[in-house]
Amino acid sequence: MIIEKLIFNFLALFFFVFIFFKMIKKNDTSYITILIIQMIGISLNFLEIIFNIFTEISNKIIMYLFSVILPLIVCYLETKNIVFLEIKNITLAKICMILKLDKKAKKLLIDLVTKYPENYKGHKMLGKIYEKEGGMRKAIDEYVKAIDIKNNDYDTYYKIAFLLQELDKNKEAETMLTNLIKIKPDYYEASNLLGEVLCKQNRFKEAINIYMDALKYRPEDYELYYNLGIVYTMINDFQNAKVCYEKAAQINHELYNAHYSLGQLALLSHDLDLAEKYFTESLYGEDVEAKSYFQLAKIYMAKNNKEKAIIFINKAIELDIQYSKKIDEEPIFMPIRKYIIIPEQAHEEPKNELRLEEMIAQKHLEETYNVVKDMEINNAEKDLEKKEAIERNEQIENNEKTKLE
Repeated sequence: MIIEKLIFNFLALFFFVFIFFKMIKKNDTSYITILIIQMIGISLNFLEIIFNIFTEISNKIIMYLFSVILPLIVCYLETKNIVFLEIKNITLAKICMILKLDKKAKKLLIDLVTKYPENYKGHKMLGKIYEKEGGMRKAIDEYVKAIDIKNNDYDTYYKIAFLLQELDKNKEAETMLTNLIKIKPDYYEASNLLGEVLCKQNRFKEAINIYMDALKYRPEDYELYYNLGIVYTMINDFQNAKVCYEKAAQINHELYNAHYSLGQLALLSHDLDLAEKYFTESLYGEDVEAKSYFQLAKIYMAKNNKEKAIIFINKAIELDIQYSKKIDEEPIFMPIRKYIIIPEQAHEEPKNELRLEEMIAQKHLEETYNVVKDMEINNAEKDLEKKEAIERNEQIENNEKTKLE
């Protein structure tokens, strides 16, 4: 018993002195926490010796844990160049983030990276907090510091590029993504994002090459085919766009935006039955549901099915009040205008989660269809005028012949 006490006191004193001088040497007050915990363990031992209390086995475990085992762990970590402050602040910051105490977590991490600038985890976690707060530039700075420390952190590399394009720094984002794909050509997210960045700059043919290269590594990826469909749409290569949208929809039956775009392409080729099929399939997509009802209403008017047209146009307006304005732009709805219900109060604005590229491509198809339709109407009017002119000339000739006779 006495030997055990001597060993405990020797070890407790040794580790206390060791931690104390470590604190002095590093000028790091975070070690005070360890010293306080050690003092609690030593005090329990002192009370046991003097007053013969705290003799239970559970108390002995606490004494050894506080005064010997915990400082022993700290000493071991120090030999592995793992600083106690790093572990403590990272752990506490994680707990604070879970508890939604981001300001406290941020302070802990700033203290950490200020004292230890080479702390990879500290910079990365601090970047996440800045990003969450909306401080994109500060987030980028922290992420850059993180990858300077750990070069093979491809996810953080991608994150920087993503934030750069969010800030419309497309050239910088392009450079980072190009370098990332060179290092890791199968990094699917990087290829997708680079394609989007190139599309923003109207560099569609380059975007096609990026998506085609990515398909070598993910030949059954519906999103890559869908993005290719968007790019082909923007360069008016509607045949290839159709093939890509069909492939995307075949792989993912719930890709309702692809079905909608296929409906638009079917309208361009005047195939009302096929357009009806695709728009009906796209009705389950929240982003295009109102649009689909509107397009189907026009198709049913063209097919002279006024009952269905009335149901579908009212449904479109019910989902999105904006379509109440569009009916005035569509003469096809004039015969059923009095049956269209305009709500007195608009419902909540429908959520639109379409990417900018998707909206632009769908709008491009809609505008192309309107241009083609206008051209056809003009050509039809010109043909009618020619026919009428020919008929007038023939009538005049016939009248002259009759007079001569």
